[in-house]
Amino acid sequence: MSIVAKGWDDDDTLLAALKQAVRARRDVPPEFVEAGKSAFAWHNIDAELAQLTYDSIRDSELATSVRAESASIRALTFSSAHLTIELEVTPDSLVGQVIPAQSAVVTVQPRSGAETVVPADEIGLFSIRPIPPGPFRMYCRSDAGVDVLTGWITL
Repeated sequence: MSIVAKGWDDDDTLLAALKQAVRARRDVPPEFVEAGKSAFAWHNIDAELAQLTYDSIRDSELATSVRAESASIRALTFSSAHLTIELEVTPDSLVGQVIPAQSAVVTVQPRSGAETVVPADEIGLFSIRPIPPGPFRMYCRSDAGVDVLTGWITL
């Protein structure tokens, strides 16, 4: 003798409930799902957070009071206690350097899509091509064992 909860003793009722659950999941906007996944995507909690300390666009108001023309290349600097990541935005790539100069592995983590891993050479230089189309952050692991994670970047 099997005991079945009232309301679940009919296959049609069960199938209708399952269809309703699938429809409810589809109603969640995809960008909400991606944002939720990104919130839990910090794989290495021991990584230092590198904050944005310089953005040539944000600081351009200060520069115009000193110089007559603005720079054509956007520059960003992310700083943590042990590493600095300098980044220049060119028309088709991101060119960066890990400071102090050392070999490292830089992982580009887009908010959606596959990660890209690029090496930084012995003087810390790296290039990311193509430029990520949406928000991304960078995770850097130096050969000295220092892990740094930038905040989200939108170009």
